[in-house]
Amino acid sequence: MTTDVMRWLWAAIAVALWLGLIGLVVARVRATRRADAAKASALSGSADGDAVLVAFASQTGFGEELAWMTARALTEAGTPARILSFADLDTAALKVASRALFVAATTGEGDAPDSAARMVRRLMAAPTDLSHLSYGVLALGDRGYDDFCGFGHAVERWLRASGAEPLFDTVEVDDGSAADIRHWQHNLNQLTGATAAPDWSPPAYDRWALVERELLNPGSPGGPAWRLAFAPIDHTPSWEAGDIAEIGLPAHEGEPAPGAREYSVASLPSDGRAEFLIRLMRRPDGTPGLASGWLTQTLDVGETVDMRVRTNRSFHAPPPQAPMILIGNGTGIAGLRSHLKARAREPRTGGAWLLFGERTLAYDAFFDDELQAWMASGVLTRLDRAFSRDGTEKLYVQALVAEHARPLADWVERGACIYVCGSLEGMSRGVHAALEAVLGEETLQALTESGRYRRDVY
Repeated sequence: MTTDVMRWLWAAIAVALWLGLIGLVVARVRATRRADAAKASALSGSADGDAVLVAFASQTGFGEELAWMTARALTEAGTPARILSFADLDTAALKVASRALFVAATTGEGDAPDSAARMVRRLMAAPTDLSHLSYGVLALGDRGYDDFCGFGHAVERWLRASGAEPLFDTVEVDDGSAADIRHWQHNLNQLTGATAAPDWSPPAYDRWALVERELLNPGSPGGPAWRLAFAPIDHTPSWEAGDIAEIGLPAHEGEPAPGAREYSVASLPSDGRAEFLIRLMRRPDGTPGLASGWLTQTLDVGETVDMRVRTNRSFHAPPPQAPMILIGNGTGIAGLRSHLKARAREPRTGGAWLLFGERTLAYDAFFDDELQAWMASGVLTRLDRAFSRDGTEKLYVQALVAEHARPLADWVERGACIYVCGSLEGMSRGVHAALEAVLGEETLQALTESGRYRRDVY
């Protein structure tokens, strides 16, 4: 066989394999869409007064998960349900419903999740006539904050002011408390007449083994930050950039396990493992924090943990062609790294700009080799960093927003989406204020309502 014929043969084989791969990808996407449509159809019910409206406002995905469990419990008890995000909730949807259940998470000190911004501004600014509506509210929060369940209570006050009648008292959930959720389920049983409905089973955890742990900032003036990598034992679950992992904590000395801790995932399933950037926290007496101490100090490489990756739609990526402005500080770079990894897999993107803040360039330039490689390859279009301990004046990442105001506004004008990941106190609020000063309050509000301004803060 001649050389030219061999070349054509191998070219034909390569094309066939490529077409086959494309076919598999398309088939998988179509199957996923069909499954999602079937799920929505099974639980969404009809848009009339017979269906109970289940509306959710979720910042990390937990509220959305509880909303789907609520809708499923209703339908399994013979009561049709229709589920909507607060982002899609409007007066028409409320007017057609006779009963509604609201799952409302609070972020920070009484703030609404970003997905609820449109409803807060357009619906909750003043009472409306909801005298036909009976409602229940599941308010999610954390008693560590002064305004516990603040947004859930704001929703409840607005419903009362609008003439709606409560089906039962507002149920508060403290940091995902199973007992509080059982209280909500008991109210649902009374609503549907179910008498033998079992307690909701917690989502199943997978077994993961710690395969690597690396201290990334030895000698840093800040707390030590560790990169941890876990490999799945049985199978690799699917997740997307922006999703969150729950790691179950072990029981100690005969006591029950204290629950789970949530961390932004810094890798993708294609990496074959879940990676995290975790800073060792210390209590006021100097002892290591419960979760961070166990993960960075006590857990041995090779040991296993219970973990699941939870969908966090509110921090998923925009279409590849949309430019991304990624802003974060400290260990918040983990959630931004997964987005950059995802962009590195796309043949064409709208570009990415990372603005990052930490303490020192010498010790705290996390993932610097990767960032420089992404700059060289074009995955990263711009990289700007602020290190607060390196100069005479302490500059934080929000200062970069102000410093680069004109190009940042230009990026937004050509369709950029803004993603913020890191600490709630200080960084997130400072960045928000800086963005308002650069873009204007109305523009930032519009970006929030359209899903072009998203935050994963803690």
